[in-house]
Amino acid sequence: MSLSKFFVLSVLHQKPMHGYEVVQTVATMTRGCCSPTEGTVYPMLNEFEAGGYLSSRFEHVQGRERKIYALTDAGRAAFQTAVGAWLEATDCIIASKAAAEARQKP
Repeated sequence: MSLSKFFVLSVLHQKPMHGYEVVQTVATMTRGCCSPTEGTVYPMLNEFEAGGYLSSRFEHVQGRERKIYALTDAGRAAFQTAVGAWLEATDCIIASKAAAEARQKP
């Protein structure tokens, strides 16, 4: 799973959000390291919804309608699987870095 997809699931794991809020929250949470555009996030949200990982509902705010996305049980399970995979990858990176540093010591 790409980092962008991981972070989208991560922010939706916190609470249901509309698409623009997802974009802003991912950028804030990652301190700008991962700042997907709306053009990236909306197709991703549609993909997740079509796959059964998200559900949506419409909300009316100040005369405007917006779509609110929430994780389904399948989405929560996918997020937990992704967390495990990224933690495993992080462990490999840390181990690789430690091994490289050990080889550099006299």
